[in-house]
Amino acid sequence: MALDRWIALILLGICLVYGYTAWFTMDAGLAPFMKRNPIWPSTFPKVLSILGIVACLIILSGVEKSEVKIAEIDYRRLHEYKLGQALLLLALMVAYALCLRPVGFLPSTTAFLFLGAFILGERKWVLMLSVAVIATMIVWYLVQQVLGIYMRPLPGFFGG
Repeated sequence: MALDRWIALILLGICLVYGYTAWFTMDAGLAPFMKRNPIWPSTFPKVLSILGIVACLIILSGVEKSEVKIAEIDYRRLHEYKLGQALLLLALMVAYALCLRPVGFLPSTTAFLFLGAFILGERKWVLMLSVAVIATMIVWYLVQQVLGIYMRPLPGFFGG
């Protein structure tokens, strides 16, 4: 079996566990007034689990394969791929998750987007910084003001 199908099989297992959790265990502790809401906290995880299961089944069944032969990933030549970039991005994601609360949303998200673009090879500093700041401000505004979910914008010592 090809590497993409093995990965899809592993992700299918993860999506099934995630879906089971979303469908059967997340809603048990809901407050009575929330049970009348049309959208529950588990709605998005339910949708994600269904989409993940469908995508994994499509990959496992081979429906997405076309007549054009796409080069398969050769696990014996992994050193030729850009693993350094992928590992750096994973490390950056972990650092972002760890810095989000103590550093604040605005600086950590801006730094994450800026450094992520740098790792992927973008070298236009002004463009990277402006896109990172604008995207961060838009997301913060939508979550904070439109959805009404409080996110600490700045570190605690700045009064955030």
